[in-house]
Amino acid sequence: MADNGSTPPPPPQGRNPKLPGRSDGSWPRWSPWIVVLLLISLLFLSSQFNTETSTEISYSEFLEQAQDGEVASIEYDNTNARIKGLYENDETFTTTGLPTWPDDDLALLRDAGVEIDSRTPQPNFLVSLLPIFLPFMIVIAFFWWMAKRQQSQMGGIMSIGRSKAKTYSSERPGTTFDDVAGYTNVKKEVTEVIDFLRDTSKFAEIGARIPKGVLLVGPPGTGKTLIARAVAGEAGVPFLSVTGSDFMEMFVGVGASRVRDLFQEARKMGRAIIFIDEIDSIGRKRGAGLGGGHDEREQTLNQMLAEMDGFEATEGIVMIAATNRPDILDPALLRPGRFDRQVVVPLPELADRREILAVHMKHKKIDSDVDVEVIARGTPGMSGADLANLVNEAALFAVRGGAKKIKAEHFDQARDRVIMGVKRDSLVMNDEEREMTAYHEGGHALCAAVLPGYDPLHKVTIIPTGMALGVTMTLPEEDRHSMRKTQAENMIIMALGGRNAEKLVFDVVSSGAANDLQQATNIARRMVTEWGMSDRIGPMSFSSSGPVFLGDDMMGTKEFSDETASLIDEETHRILADMEDRCMALLNEHRNALDLIARNLLEKETVSGAEVNRLIELAGSPPDSAMPPVNPTQVQQPINAPRVAENPGDLH
Repeated sequence: MADNGSTPPPPPQGRNPKLPGRSDGSWPRWSPWIVVLLLISLLFLSSQFNTETSTEISYSEFLEQAQDGEVASIEYDNTNARIKGLYENDETFTTTGLPTWPDDDLALLRDAGVEIDSRTPQPNFLVSLLPIFLPFMIVIAFFWWMAKRQQSQMGGIMSIGRSKAKTYSSERPGTTFDDVAGYTNVKKEVTEVIDFLRDTSKFAEIGARIPKGVLLVGPPGTGKTLIARAVAGEAGVPFLSVTGSDFMEMFVGVGASRVRDLFQEARKMGRAIIFIDEIDSIGRKRGAGLGGGHDEREQTLNQMLAEMDGFEATEGIVMIAATNRPDILDPALLRPGRFDRQVVVPLPELADRREILAVHMKHKKIDSDVDVEVIARGTPGMSGADLANLVNEAALFAVRGGAKKIKAEHFDQARDRVIMGVKRDSLVMNDEEREMTAYHEGGHALCAAVLPGYDPLHKVTIIPTGMALGVTMTLPEEDRHSMRKTQAENMIIMALGGRNAEKLVFDVVSSGAANDLQQATNIARRMVTEWGMSDRIGPMSFSSSGPVFLGDDMMGTKEFSDETASLIDEETHRILADMEDRCMALLNEHRNALDLIARNLLEKETVSGAEVNRLIELAGSPPDSAMPPVNPTQVQQPINAPRVAENPGDLH
């Protein structure tokens, strides 16, 4: 599952352009203060502006020109002793006189016939009032600002019940099915919803009722949110997106209020899609715990159930929800009339993984030796998010290696890191530990190579990786959704190969087999309790894989007797003991090959699956590839993921 991404669309026609300063198109809040400051500056500086062009002369020069009869008249400012004069030729001049006119100078001007106009200019009325009212204006502005601040805070408190849904308008191009790689069957399931939202009359004429709600169920990372957005993009209707946690708040009743506001907002839009991600956070079973049903989460769920009953399917509102835990949802939420349809979004199959990888590689520099088909076959069980991370890790390995393009070896390194973990180059083992680890991983590799019908061996290494001292990795050739009894037994034998190799060569057992024993015991117990692969137990299931709730656990009772529990333990122990004997016999038969594999691991630290097969042939024990025909037994969940046998070392 991948989103190709697209360039931002141009703004729709017919809308007013956004004003500068604010994303919502309004002026900034500080704009009025700037206007006030500009007005005050104009008031103070208006008296200083001089639009006339005059010649500035000295006072003594002014007296000489007046004595020569060149000056016709002057204006004297009593406040600053500035003199503005007019020559006989109508030109103007300015100068600065003395604060008090000397009698000789006045007599000189009178004798020269200069007209003297003495003035005392009055200040601007507003400027004169400004010193009086400015303190009051500052106080009033301060209280006004405080009132607006309190009003906005109260508005935030009063609007706490408003919905937090993000609205994606239909006027803006959104995600479509072209952005969703793979998942053809899932797209077909939701096509009816798209057709209904495009043309509701077609369904109303024949009397068909479209599902009110569609529940997308699948593991994390499979792209449920992307599919929901693609449905809205294909239908061309507004898309209201909200997560289950957005309804929860510290105040009682806020969740129910936000649910009401969400549906009211959707009704105003006419046709719309309401998408609730992680609906299990508010849609869990009611009454599963102690203390009654009056908590905030259950009140929110009750309101959602009432709102879903409150609108008709013909209104054009469709709810889409996503969860990866459908087993814990309340039954009232899943009944017909609410979430009528459940669409499973599984982990991608081989063809889907190929398309998803192609989408993520589209904008990256890929070398010619990279085969998308090979990478897709080597990544079973990975989700769309895992595949995106795999491509990104490969790009990072290419950058670290100084390569200009991403090569096939970079994808191999990225896959090993994602599946097995980061190599711990700083961990140094002594010779005894390295030799024991080499035989431990050699035992795993030998069993994987010689067991009939087992998944092909990919590589084996004694380099500390993740929490393990060594790793043996196998990759399935194709996606598999069921498991035969012989395959389950081979998995147990392969898991016990490391422990039995240590026991055979060194006559000791170590804590390095802790993870192997856990895997083997889990498979054996499931063979007895879930898969019906025990002759003494028969076709019965004793699995209790339901959700864990406090109330359910306290009220529940054990579904089988103590004698049956003892029989289950005996059968689990018998299967493990039989598989251990078969594993030991296999290692004894191929002892020479085990020594060769361990020796190569000590020299090279990492050996490929093809090299292990060559060493087995060299030792005179070619692996048997024949697969005996055995009727398959279906299991409850797909068995697709690459299997890794680890030697975790002493982790206790």
